[in-house]
Amino acid sequence: MKALQYRAIGAAPEVVTVPDPEPGPGQVLLKVTAAGVCHSDIAVMSWPAESFPYDLPLTLGHEGVGTVAALGAGVTGVREGDPVAVYGPWGCGRCAKCAEGKENYCLRADKLGIRPPGLGAPGAMAEYLLVDDPRHLVPLDGLDPVAAVPLTDAGLTPYHAIKRALPKLVPGSTAVVIGTGGLGHVAVQLLRALTSARVIALDVSEDKLRLAREVGAHETVLSDANAVKAVRELTAGLGAEAVFDFVGAEPTVRTAGAVAAVEGEVAIVGIGGGTLPVGFGQSAFEVSVHAPYWGSRGELAEVLALARSGVVSVHTETFSLDEAPLAYERLHAGTVKGRAVILPNG
Repeated sequence: MKALQYRAIGAAPEVVTVPDPEPGPGQVLLKVTAAGVCHSDIAVMSWPAESFPYDLPLTLGHEGVGTVAALGAGVTGVREGDPVAVYGPWGCGRCAKCAEGKENYCLRADKLGIRPPGLGAPGAMAEYLLVDDPRHLVPLDGLDPVAAVPLTDAGLTPYHAIKRALPKLVPGSTAVVIGTGGLGHVAVQLLRALTSARVIALDVSEDKLRLAREVGAHETVLSDANAVKAVRELTAGLGAEAVFDFVGAEPTVRTAGAVAAVEGEVAIVGIGGGTLPVGFGQSAFEVSVHAPYWGSRGELAEVLALARSGVVSVHTETFSLDEAPLAYERLHAGTVKGRAVILPNG
């Protein structure tokens, strides 16, 4: 089968031919219908050799949907031909967090060497994907594969972050979204669907601010040296009850901390490497700062349900598997509007 692989440190990903996988006991083989392209992949491919945590070559793609092609011995709960989405942050299935469905916070995954598809295990940018356990499959139930695949990360990750902040996002409150690309433009929609908060979107790109307005942002602000002042003016000097930074670089993290209100919440979702000091006098009183990761299995089902109801959708551009390296080039250049989706069997 064809697959897109990262094969050498610092090199561009390549489309190669690899053996077709076969499901072992308890495993499920999917024929991939769509795979999402994510900035996290670019981050992975920028890591130096001395800190690279995965074996190479690595088939990319941690967002995947497909149809069940074959079942390993002992598999129940799914049938051949079922259209499903893949829950990516695989865990051990037995620890306290996994028992809650929070495999994204599995307490034993590192010790056991369990990796998500595309982030250590072979990913979805291939004609077939081997899934370790049927519990990691969620029925599409009528959703279009291209529309659904970004929801497994670009939908699930902001949903997880926003769900925690819901008690603060009461009528009259403000939420700030920093970075309105793949995850951020979904976050704007989720905030509009789940809360009555006013949504202020920040980005350095006028095109992405335009997208933010299209999907429901009440206000948009250019993310520059004047951004903090602008947000403070829009909130009568009070700041925002919840701030979601989908970039996570040092400048955006500083902005996030500076626009948070008293008792506000800052979620550093992006993996840009920025840090926010916490301590007396460093921020408004009683601001909480956290760094969420992906989401739970139950939350993925909830995100897909929101998509079926029509309140959240992802702007997508599609590419063939042979065009996947180009999709990464465009993502890196910032010219993808929304989310790039690869069609391995399209």
